[in-house]
Amino acid sequence: MNTRDDKPVVLIDALMAGDRRALGRAITLAETGGDRAATLGRQIRKHTGNARVIGITGPPGAGKSTLINALIGALRACGQNVAVLAVDPSSPISGGAILGDRLRMTAHTGDDGVFIRSLAARGHLGGLTASVHAVIDILDAGGYQQIILETVGTGQSEVEIREVADIRVVVCTPGMGDDIQAIKAGLFEIADILVVNKADQDGADQTVRHLESMLALRGPDHVRAAVLKTTATNAGGVDELLAAIDRHSNTINPDPDQRRRDRTRRLLASRAGALLREHLLRHDNDKLNAICDALERGERTLEDSANDVLKLKYP
Repeated sequence: MNTRDDKPVVLIDALMAGDRRALGRAITLAETGGDRAATLGRQIRKHTGNARVIGITGPPGAGKSTLINALIGALRACGQNVAVLAVDPSSPISGGAILGDRLRMTAHTGDDGVFIRSLAARGHLGGLTASVHAVIDILDAGGYQQIILETVGTGQSEVEIREVADIRVVVCTPGMGDDIQAIKAGLFEIADILVVNKADQDGADQTVRHLESMLALRGPDHVRAAVLKTTATNAGGVDELLAAIDRHSNTINPDPDQRRRDRTRRLLASRAGALLREHLLRHDNDKLNAICDALERGERTLEDSANDVLKLKYP
């Protein structure tokens, strides 16, 4: 790897000029971490804010990758550049992505307007990978207007996608039955759009009705989620899905600057929460112990104690 070419300022100039090799090197640097990756992230941030991030998640076997393959085609037909980040389970041997999802999208590998990359989860909880925020910024600066983020597919733990994606699409299949009840507290709660894929199978209409009835269980603060049917293998319903994504964008957050600010706040909240948790579990001081003692004695509620913790000064 050429060290001179991998200086952050050089990489940024090259990837913004459309150099796909520079794009790949920048993503590798972001995944590797370290001081240069941090510098890249800081310098690239001012070139971001133009991309829309579409999160695709759902239980294993729902056909997420096949649906994304069809969605890429629909977006390209509209003249949009598309990047896909498929967060794959990590290989137990190498630690790298297994690449199973990426193999389903080979129809677009020769298209210069499509970039597909697999990222290894490496045991990271939440269905994503620790470097995904940085990689999204790189793709955004690289001129990709639509970034599709596919998560591992492990179930309720994938709610972390709420912090990253502007729009969350949860994919289900006919005949899930009790499985739908199992996801309602996790994936179901974060859905902006619910998709019943494999709609050519028996039970699709019943699953749609079941999902629509469950939407009433969500709190009043939720915007009503759309429920759609697709058959990804022949792109059935994909145009309707794209139209629903566009409607959601125009209704919820049509201003790109505000969308960028909202994403930045979610990123800050996620990182600040992680740092606070690390501090609370690893450090010990008199003020923190006093807060714990008051909670244990019943003198303060958990809510009060948590607010007391937020008011502490940290080194």
